[in-house]
Formats: sequence, C-alpha cells, structure tokens
Amino acid sequence: MIARSCVAACLLCCSFAGAALAESGMASVYGYDGGKTASGERANPRALTAAHRTLPFGSTAKVTNKNNGRVVYVRINDRGPFTRGRIIDLTPAAARQLGFDGLASVTVSSM
Repeated sequence: MIARSCVAACLLCCSFAGAALAESGMASVYGYDGGKTASGERANPRALTAAHRTLPFGSTAKVTNKNNGRVVYVRINDRGPFTRGRIIDLTPAAARQLGFDGLASVTVSSM
C-alpha cells in the first residue's frame, strides 16, 4: 500500500515538472542598443529577447498579447523590469511582433 502511494506521488510530481508556469501582467518595450545585458551579451533591439526578473538566462518564454492574441517566443537575456506592475521588458522587435509599442497586457509562459 505504501509503495502504491509513493508511485502515485511520483507520477503526480512528474506530471507537473514539465508544466509551463504562466503569469499575467504588463509588458513594456525597452532597447539599449549596444549596451550589455545582465547576461553579459550585447543588447540588440532587433533580436527577439527580453528581460525577466526570475526566468533563467537562455530560457525561452512564450509571450501572448491579451488584446489581440498575437504570440512571440523570446529568449531571456536580461533582468528586469524594475518598474512596479510590469512582468517583462521586450525588445522593440518582439513588441512589434505582438503588435504594440509602449505597454501591453500579456501572459508570459516559461517553456
């Protein structure tokens, strides 16, 4: 009986291990052409990259614009945003693909 419980617990944990975490909030556009990001690489406003407070550098995030349903996949290469109420900073190229400039309501899912 104990063995069955352990197996069931392991299967339950494993099914959640691959699940993507999602958060909703405001996205902003940022671009520091030529400056260094927190990961050490040079910032490129034409790249599909983003800044996030906790996602690991090099990981991919799916960002969905809640207003129009457009989706972009970005690579996390910087830390931020440092403004209250915002959950992700996107390069101008990523924001363009989502169809906004300035601020937008988005959902961010880690991949």
